[in-house]
Amino acid sequence: MSWVADLPPVRGKLMYREALAPFTWFRVGGPADVVFMPADEADLSTFIKGLDPSIPVTTIGVGSNLLVRDGGVNGVVIRLGRGFNEVKVLDDISIYAGSAVPDAILARKAADAGIADLEFYAGIPGTVGGAIVMNAGCYGSETKNVVATVTYMNRLGEICLMGAEEEFDFSYRHSSFQSSGNIVLGATFETRKDDPAAIKARMEAITARREQTQPIREKTGGSTFKNPEGKSAWQCVDEAGWRGRLFGAAKFSELHSNFMINTGDATAAELEGLGEAVRADVMTKLGIDLHWEIKRIGKP
Repeated sequence: MSWVADLPPVRGKLMYREALAPFTWFRVGGPADVVFMPADEADLSTFIKGLDPSIPVTTIGVGSNLLVRDGGVNGVVIRLGRGFNEVKVLDDISIYAGSAVPDAILARKAADAGIADLEFYAGIPGTVGGAIVMNAGCYGSETKNVVATVTYMNRLGEICLMGAEEEFDFSYRHSSFQSSGNIVLGATFETRKDDPAAIKARMEAITARREQTQPIREKTGGSTFKNPEGKSAWQCVDEAGWRGRLFGAAKFSELHSNFMINTGDATAAELEGLGEAVRADVMTKLGIDLHWEIKRIGKP
């Protein structure tokens, strides 16, 4: 790790061999070589420009759908925070949100402004950056249907704007940002105008449904698997007999069997092992190949 001594000066916070467990909802995971929390876009740009291009960079948000393996993460982990949480209403149908803005806050600010069709974000426990990267969605709506432009930073430290639909390459829980190495800084959403009271009523219904059907107060990571064609992932987990069944200190929730839970002191290996055991069992019993929705990073 001789490269650490050559890191560029920053105004934000640099942490060395920092445990990543506190940065994730599962509360598991080993350390990163370096964690960088930039003060703002300019600070991030200076850092990226001065960083050896051979050093791996991983960007995280609030860690709501992230499983960090016990061996930790090589290179630099960038966590975007306060300097990336601006929300700005642009006009009657458009709103900008920074990458670190929680999805629920975006939904609330849009509702206050009478900007419709972002209500579904009230049901997604992540940030705007993650929503763009994952094409996050729920209850019949997806990010690809509401995003107009994305501001991002490339590995040269340059700030760029993406607006062409084909550039996003959106599909089910996928976007071009998953493999490009670009860091999402924020996005503009363009939808339609509606009565704020009507929007808020729809949001409240989504929030109530989520509280009734998901283990939101547990150490979980949201939906574990993507839904296979023509079926819900939770049905597959159920039919294979894994609802509530312990695997070490990990299990799939009795309330929603596509939600994996750390019941106390589970390791990342137990959580990932549970997921892989379920995948294998579902394939054997149902002939269905489940794919992870939770992002797994790091060394075993």
